[in-house]
Amino acid sequence: MRPGRTGGVRDALPVAAGAVLAVALMEAVGRLEVFGGSWPPLSRVLDLLWVPATRELLVRSLGTTAGEAGIGLLAGTLAAVAVAVLGVLLPVLRAGLDRLAAVVNAIPLIALGPLLIAGVGREDSPAVVAALAVGFVMFVSMTSGLDAASGAHHDVLAALGASRTTTLLRLRLPASVPMALDGLTQAAPAAVLGAIVGEWLGAPRGLGTLLVSTMQNHQTLLLWAAGMAAALLAMASYAVVCALRSQLVWRFQ
Repeated sequence: MRPGRTGGVRDALPVAAGAVLAVALMEAVGRLEVFGGSWPPLSRVLDLLWVPATRELLVRSLGTTAGEAGIGLLAGTLAAVAVAVLGVLLPVLRAGLDRLAAVVNAIPLIALGPLLIAGVGREDSPAVVAALAVGFVMFVSMTSGLDAASGAHHDVLAALGASRTTTLLRLRLPASVPMALDGLTQAAPAAVLGAIVGEWLGAPRGLGTLLVSTMQNHQTLLLWAAGMAAALLAMASYAVVCALRSQLVWRFQ
């Protein structure tokens, strides 16, 4: 049965209250100058949005980062699904693929910067870093999801003579959808972070580039505005995937 909306509204109330409290706290800390000039009042940061040039810069940077994060999310998810499926179709490779994914995930993304710049260029590096940030989360979610079907269902298909491929398509993949969607809720914000880290490596535009530039030029208000834009983008991506999950997951349970 599809979940009702009452529970969703009830769950959203604490989130809204927490957001209001956080905004009030940020404004109060800035007004009282608890941390000096490095923490401005939120109202002063929001005043930047009334300046057309600044607003255009933020929107353009936000759009660039969102596009790179989206490409990275799609590419990382597809790669993770492909590798996880390969492990199911060729069980002899499963242990090796698990170790390879763990090793790649253990490499700090920032350490790959010089290699990415030399290999794919500064403009494409953010999307690649975003894909790497997404890949391990989705790989773990998919491998767990592909093993989520009950043994009884596997026994039925085996008794019917189903091949490994048929079992994958008819049983394993549908059973993996809830866990895959759970993984996406973590992967979407990770893609945003990965894109921003990739932009730090020297990309010509984006929120990461704007953050570096404002830090170097001591533009505190614009730095806060860029940071808030990045945080909102990550939260928005999480909210979108959660909404998608709530609409789809019940069909596969």
